Amino acid sequence: MSNSRQSYKAQKKQKKQKGRRRIFLWVMVPFLLIISGAAVYGSFLYNKAHSVMDNSYEPIVRETPKREKEVNPHIDNISVLIVGIDDSTKRQFTSGSRTDALMLATFNESQKSVKLLSIPRDSYVYIPNKDRKDKINHAYGKGGIASTIDTVEELLDIPVDYYMNVNFNAFIDIVEAVGGIEVEVPYSFSEQDSHDKKNAIRLEKGLQQLNGEEALALARTRKLDSDIERGKRQQEILKAILNKAISIKSVAKYSDIIEAVGENMKTDLSFKDMKSFIDYATAGTNLSIESLTLGGQDSYIKGIYYYELDDASLEEIKQTLKTHLEVSGTNDRSVVTGYDKEEEGTETP
Repeated sequence: MSNSRQSYKAQKKQKKQKGRRRIFLWVMVPFLLIISGAAVYGSFLYNKAHSVMDNSYEPIVRETPKREKEVNPHIDNISVLIVGIDDSTKRQFTSGSRTDALMLATFNESQKSVKLLSIPRDSYVYIPNKDRKDKINHAYGKGGIASTIDTVEELLDIPVDYYMNVNFNAFIDIVEAVGGIEVEVPYSFSEQDSHDKKNAIRLEKGLQQLNGEEALALARTRKLDSDIERGKRQQEILKAILNKAISIKSVAKYSDIIEAVGENMKTDLSFKDMKSFIDYATAGTNLSIESLTLGGQDSYIKGIYYYELDDASLEEIKQTLKTHLEVSGTNDRSVVTGYDKEEEGTETP
């Protein structure tokens, strides 16, 4: 671990079917590791996970015209927006932060199927909070996660039922907690570290063992290719994290992962809600997973780069997601989401 990372931790105290199943599992790693880990190691991890996730629970109050009533993830089709936040000490974890990775996952409960849509960070879209078009990663800004959710709902014309907000420190800490990962670096490059120090990380081409800061640098860089290629790299990195995590035989390691996730994640999924995803994870070969891509082209507006979405591709994605969620899109009624849900009964592992 780098000295700067150690300093940060001291102050804070402080990513074919098999492949697709792995991608799905990565998306739900924070949930599945903390819950299924309890099945292996008993009530200690379960209770710890429950406590840590309670601290990560952060509902937001917002109105959406996309739902007529509050959903129940145990019985309803739902969507989850997974947001990777470009937080740093330079941005002071405030309004300067932007979404560096954006993925929408929709879940059809009866079909036991999942659709995953990656949204390029430079997509040129309408941002309701700003009342103008801009890069979608600028939606976060002062409006935070609520603004990003509103923007995605506006773009896709479907409800975003839940969110999962993870910053860069979670990525670093999880890689460190599993003891590093082995991945193929496609080319030699230099990249800034998590504190935005330029060229602090230098990686050479080839298969190698990476620590948290190095894995983050590989996941972030796009100097020599594009967002599309970066997305592919992130998937490979996250598969490596998963493969390493599921091989863990130590309660202490699982405990470290739980702490890493809990300290750096915010979500409006309660611990009880999270358990609904176990049904998808245990569906085995009956689980259907489809990865979706938004078509588009590079564009420059007043000298600024944007990814301009293709209208036909966007419309096709909209219809696919609406069908999967079994919703029609915008309606005349709205539901207020984000209130605290009182859990009934006593949970046991």
